[in-house]
Amino acid sequence: MAQSHRLLSWGTTMPRIRALAALGFLLCLPFATAAAKQPAAAPAAQANAGCADIPFAAANAAAVSVPSAPDAWGGPRKGDEATLSDRVVRYEIQATLDPAKHTIDGKQKLTWRNRSAQPVCAVYLHLYLNAFESANSTFMTEQRNLSFAFRSDVPIEDGDWGYSRLQKVQQGGQAVKWRYVQPDGGPSTDRTVVRLDLPQPVAPGASTTLDIDFFNQLPRVTARTGYYGTFHLVAQWFPKIGVLETPGERGATAPRWNVHEFHMHSEFYADFGEYDVRITVPKDYTVGATGEETGAPVERDGKITRRFVQGDVHDFAWTADNRYAKPLDGTYEGPGSPKVKVRVLYHPEYENNAQPALQATIDSLAYFSRTLGPYPYKTVTVVIPPFNAQEAGGMEYPTFFTASSYKNVDPGTLTRYALDFVTIHEFGHGYFYGILASNEFEEPMLDEGLNEYWDQRMLRERKQGLDVTTPFLKKIGFAPNLAGFDMERLGAMNDAPGDALGQNSWNRMSSRSYGTVYARTATTMHDLEQAVGKEALERAFKLYYARWKFRHPSIADFREALIEGTGQRATVERIFAQQVYSTRKVDDSIAQFSSKEALPVPGYVERGGKRIELTSEALDKAVADKRKAWKEKHPKAKEGEGPFPYRTMVLVKRDGADVPQTLRVTFADGSSETVRFSGTQPWQRFSWTKRSKAVSAQLDPDGNINLDRNKLDNGRTLESDRSATRRWTGDVAAALQTLFAMLVSL
Repeated sequence: MAQSHRLLSWGTTMPRIRALAALGFLLCLPFATAAAKQPAAAPAAQANAGCADIPFAAANAAAVSVPSAPDAWGGPRKGDEATLSDRVVRYEIQATLDPAKHTIDGKQKLTWRNRSAQPVCAVYLHLYLNAFESANSTFMTEQRNLSFAFRSDVPIEDGDWGYSRLQKVQQGGQAVKWRYVQPDGGPSTDRTVVRLDLPQPVAPGASTTLDIDFFNQLPRVTARTGYYGTFHLVAQWFPKIGVLETPGERGATAPRWNVHEFHMHSEFYADFGEYDVRITVPKDYTVGATGEETGAPVERDGKITRRFVQGDVHDFAWTADNRYAKPLDGTYEGPGSPKVKVRVLYHPEYENNAQPALQATIDSLAYFSRTLGPYPYKTVTVVIPPFNAQEAGGMEYPTFFTASSYKNVDPGTLTRYALDFVTIHEFGHGYFYGILASNEFEEPMLDEGLNEYWDQRMLRERKQGLDVTTPFLKKIGFAPNLAGFDMERLGAMNDAPGDALGQNSWNRMSSRSYGTVYARTATTMHDLEQAVGKEALERAFKLYYARWKFRHPSIADFREALIEGTGQRATVERIFAQQVYSTRKVDDSIAQFSSKEALPVPGYVERGGKRIELTSEALDKAVADKRKAWKEKHPKAKEGEGPFPYRTMVLVKRDGADVPQTLRVTFADGSSETVRFSGTQPWQRFSWTKRSKAVSAQLDPDGNINLDRNKLDNGRTLESDRSATRRWTGDVAAALQTLFAMLVSL
């Protein structure tokens, strides 16, 4: 998924991680020593004579504009294939956890198929844990040098570091040479990507098997993965092969390796395949993992080995702890899905979180299956992280995710809302990150943003908003409720958006700007839904899911599904041009509003062929007489009604993008005038002459445009409205900034 349950995107409110001191040569020495023991790698050009190197995806790759070929990734899955996905890779892994040292000894048999039309002489592996081996990784360098904030910004103390080390790599019994590379031009000290020069090239369409021994030192859980006490969340822990994209896939025109460094805000991208993983832990430890547990556990020497198997996924994560309570189990059965076993793992102190998380997961299974497509797997495992390991919360992996943990989860409380939201959000990633499997490095909006939007649709259907109040305020009758899409709007950087939605995850103006991947995407999709209709947009999302499940769609593929599904090309292309491929502020406001009687004016007039001067004194008397007579005849007339017509004028100012806009003017007699307009001109003036005086003027009266930077300047009344001057919206926004600092970027 992503940095999971980040409700909104106020990255700037999070405390900055304290500056990491330069650790110097002594800190780096153990790693340098380990590197020296590895086989020296031959230069790329000499790895295999006559075997051309395959280039990397661009270091600044972002939103794809050209749709993928119809047969990309093997073409759409029709449902009659032997497997759900076109499996490219198979992992057989044996992992032994030492919970005292927080280390993993691993042996891996990796079988990979060359999908390209040329021989492959070198492959690339991700070693994600090396992001946490020192302050000199790409991840840590971005955090330090760019002053980026990350999730909850847990500081790394001495002894908290972690790493992944290759012990041995062989192909068909022959030693494989390797060396670290930095595909995105990061520091030479980054070791999150390793190149393997193969003794035997892999022919087009052929497969090869690599035998890999590796060792992991887990970090203290500071960013998604690691340990705290006896609790272990083991994620991005095994050597994972990069994706070889071929022509016609995600804008590629020639084969290329998509294998970016582990950037601070980036997540993951991998081929579909099959995982067969045996996990050995002390026998008193409970294990939860991706996939189904297969066969009987094997016990030996005080340890127990459990086997988990899952096909048609692109990642594998697990947890182990001897403090887990008895798991809470439930089931889901729905049309088109197998019977799904839902398991919640939790510590005794958070027992009250387990049932709400179970119910939210089952409800999510029903909603996502109904609105997108049936859930295809047989398991979902939910982990409630323990006290002091909250940074492990709010992360997603196939059939396995971590939620959050709160002391009080009574219905109607803020923390109950947060638990429900995080659970729904992390489950939703099982669709947008898991099944659709978009590239989270380069196009994070396809996972984080679209998932955030679909989560809010589910909450809207549940009529579940956020109570912005306290027990005391409830007692005095003040209990405002903030709808989900209103919350998203608060985090969308509508004042001055920093980056296009289609920008990649690492080339960002700020952490707050990265957060708009969530909130601004959800807000943009909300506005698109208002423009094309709820049913049309849901139809388009169903088409997108059906066409691209178990493949790897790009932003261009999503755009084309929206166009076809809604039948409204111009609207979709306008929004993508303004918000996805570029960034345009939306800012319409009412600059002037008046409604005045259209009284006769002095001067000469021509009557019966003669010029007659109407003096001011004569006109004043005539006006007064006419008003008196009219009031006598209409004693029950409303304020703003009289013998003379009113001329109403509204001046609308446009400081941002061209969006179809609606202006509605309401008059004292209850009538209204509605104007729909668009265009790039900086202002437009509208006027009416009617028997009734205007009362109010309102832009976007139906709340269709949440991207508008300031809702307070969208409406005017002729009489003062003190509720607007109190700026409740601003007050609530300020309070939420503090509140969601705890929830942001999960």
